[in-house]
Amino acid sequence: MTSDTGLVLVTGGSGFIAGHIILQLLDHGHPVRSTLRSLGKEDEVRRVLAGAGMREGAALEFVQADLTADNGWADALRGVDHVLHVASPVRLGRVRNEDDVILPARDGALRVLRAARDAGIGRVVLTSAFHAVGFGHPRTDHVFTDDDWSIIDGPGIDAYGKSKILAEQAAWDFVRTDGRGLELTTILPVAVMGPVMGRDISGANHIVQSMLDGSMRAAPNLAVPIVDVRDVAAAHLAAMTATDAAGQRFLISTGEPAIAMVAIAQILRENLGDTARAVPTRTLPDVVVRVAARFRPEYRSAAAELGFVKQTSNEKARRILGIAPRPARKAIVAAGESMIASALVSH
Repeated sequence: MTSDTGLVLVTGGSGFIAGHIILQLLDHGHPVRSTLRSLGKEDEVRRVLAGAGMREGAALEFVQADLTADNGWADALRGVDHVLHVASPVRLGRVRNEDDVILPARDGALRVLRAARDAGIGRVVLTSAFHAVGFGHPRTDHVFTDDDWSIIDGPGIDAYGKSKILAEQAAWDFVRTDGRGLELTTILPVAVMGPVMGRDISGANHIVQSMLDGSMRAAPNLAVPIVDVRDVAAAHLAAMTATDAAGQRFLISTGEPAIAMVAIAQILRENLGDTARAVPTRTLPDVVVRVAARFRPEYRSAAAELGFVKQTSNEKARRILGIAPRPARKAIVAAGESMIASALVSH
């Protein structure tokens, strides 16, 4: 874990992962500066963080900076000791224009890296995703590690996946050619679940939401590798200062095989009692998904993943970052409990 208490810049402070990172940084004594696309969101973000446990008077400030523009980034980096670049557009499935997702992710990463280099920052920790590791590959019993890269034109790759691949590759290229000594570490979490913040439901928590509110009437034959958002946040903190983390990619997972959707449903029923009465008990036949994918492009990624139980290794993250992720079951239950406590699902 971090040993200093220098000022940390966290980009995209209104996000799910970023919010948990901010809470942990404050708990460890770091003053935090975070970027928002509009400062009009500051009061709302502060309310959300306070509701999640942030203490009154916490050393947190916000500045305005957008991934699509240069304005504000030099000021955002002034006096900063560490940079955690978490912000990135998230639009899963089919989008009309892929550049609407790819360009902000790639160009935004480069914008942050240039500003960090020019400000004399030693290391940037960039949030990538398992989408840059474990998609588009042939179906084998291969155990995915930090050394793997997704195949950008392979089956199941959507615009979001492409954005993660291209943004991370561009970041590594920049550090090699123009970094002038700037260090880069990337964090690649599998599907992220865990306690929600505020009214927004992000990441793989949508799976839990759709099961609890009954909108998922039958579970597709999909398996999801899951990690708790609190462990993803801890990995970011450790990566800021761990000596051997420089120049490394870290796949953040529990190390368990991907969990079938029917198993996620069962975990919710076993742990949430009557509040899980709408959770599906049936499995959706593969043929239904495949037929839907022929006519609705947003189903194509799911069709490519049917029946594929992916395996991941977290050995390097455990060894270098010192993290020991919670079992996926705990992330699933925590997500469900927090949605129910916040009245974010209806029955």
